[in-house]
Amino acid sequence: MCGRYATTTNPATLAAELDAIDETDDSGTPNYNVAPTNQVLTVVERHDRDHPEDPAQLRIRKMRWGLIPPWTKAAEPGVPAKGKPLFNARADKAATTASFRDAVKKRRCLVPMDGWYEWVTEPGPDGKAVKLPFYMSRGDGERLYMAGLWSVWRDRDQGDQAQPLLSCTILTTDAVGDLTKVHDRMPLPMPREHWDAWLDPDHPAPAELLENPSESYISEIIARPVPPLVNSVKNNGPELLAEVKDKGEQISLL
Repeated sequence: MCGRYATTTNPATLAAELDAIDETDDSGTPNYNVAPTNQVLTVVERHDRDHPEDPAQLRIRKMRWGLIPPWTKAAEPGVPAKGKPLFNARADKAATTASFRDAVKKRRCLVPMDGWYEWVTEPGPDGKAVKLPFYMSRGDGERLYMAGLWSVWRDRDQGDQAQPLLSCTILTTDAVGDLTKVHDRMPLPMPREHWDAWLDPDHPAPAELLENPSESYISEIIARPVPPLVNSVKNNGPELLAEVKDKGEQISLL
């Protein structure tokens, strides 16, 4: 699964790097403890609404992390009712799951991140179980782009006055290689050579893009222990990624 991650890029930088249109109107700040329901950066490929015949372009958008299906009822005007926290979707079942199957067909995205967190449960000094956080990221420091799905929700009772609420989920798959030492699930990374097919708004994505990533690709990722500060979403800063030498050996995936 993926329930917490870190990202230090901002929309303008991301747009420049990807030759994309920044639609966020946000200067952005680093977030070392991204949690579900946060507004997060995503990469989509869409046609211009006023010129749909023009080629689709990459666009940077902010979305709520936790997909809200379009049919969700409103709890109050303009506010969707609370439901299951759909911040993850199983890659092997998304195409047949009611909440995600429409998005699999035509609303796929990328979720950029520096790395993600998982917890390993071990016995503590007093015999009680403790959860030790680990951080997974590329050894070369390059950004990761995870496969995601997105949705648009509107309060139908407001008719034409309804404002769109964009939301997304991160696809997950079985952990691969040494990452299984940390957790049995992991977010699904999308290599650069597959972006065109994954983001194409006019055609379904090839089914093989939803399969487990290769061990050779995952071998570029390392997992290391980080301070328990990350356990609380109230903590947010570079200290969450500080090196920890007395919390067990680093798991090397290189």
